[in-house]
Amino acid sequence: MFLQQQLTTFGRYIELMGKVFSRPERLRMFWRQYVKDMQTLGVDSIGIVLLISFFIGAVICIQIKLNIQSPWMPTFTTGYTTREIMLLEFSSSIMCLILAGKVGSNIASEIGTMRVTQQIDALEIMGINPASFLILPKVLGLMTMIPFLVIFSIGTGFIGAYATSIMGVITPDDLTVGLLHDFVPWYVWMSIIKSVFFAYIIASVSAFYGYTVEGGSFDVGKASTNAVVSSSMLILFADIFLTQILS
Repeated sequence: MFLQQQLTTFGRYIELMGKVFSRPERLRMFWRQYVKDMQTLGVDSIGIVLLISFFIGAVICIQIKLNIQSPWMPTFTTGYTTREIMLLEFSSSIMCLILAGKVGSNIASEIGTMRVTQQIDALEIMGINPASFLILPKVLGLMTMIPFLVIFSIGTGFIGAYATSIMGVITPDDLTVGLLHDFVPWYVWMSIIKSVFFAYIIASVSAFYGYTVEGGSFDVGKASTNAVVSSSMLILFADIFLTQILS
């Protein structure tokens, strides 16, 4: 019964995505909504990305320095490990999990409210494809902005690591040597590529739950919660496969 329900949900998701990825009927309106969604979903998330990344970079640096401190370990180990954690996991996977809570709930509640207030039905009566009109700009807007958020997260995490030198945790020279040691530029691209896939998951899954909601305001809140949970689970599963493919 559970498997049948999940397959039905997946089928409805595929059907909705077929409607979403169609040529926009009014390119001017699509472009306007696309720019607006980049602002709402991407630019407005820069603050929380910078704040979390700064403190996470500092905490990672402190924890590594305190827990693996040994005369047998090179002094650049702290900087090297901090860089690998920020590049390989935090700035792509963990940051997207955080954004799934902020951005995903926003998308689901916005579209879900339009559904229960019959605004989507009104668009259908007007001859507009509401799936493409409402969801496609959000999907493309988030996928456009995510690479920039990842780069900001990586840079701010390194700044947070340097901030620990004020407390005497590590010298800036040792940290710099560690950040540059055996650097693999592909890891930056891998982080960006993964985040683009995660952005699609967040936007499309959240929009699906909002678009298919039935009932009233209570059901909109429930759909928002389901969107965040489902997006987070799919990001974790996708992270496993993408890491294997891209490594």
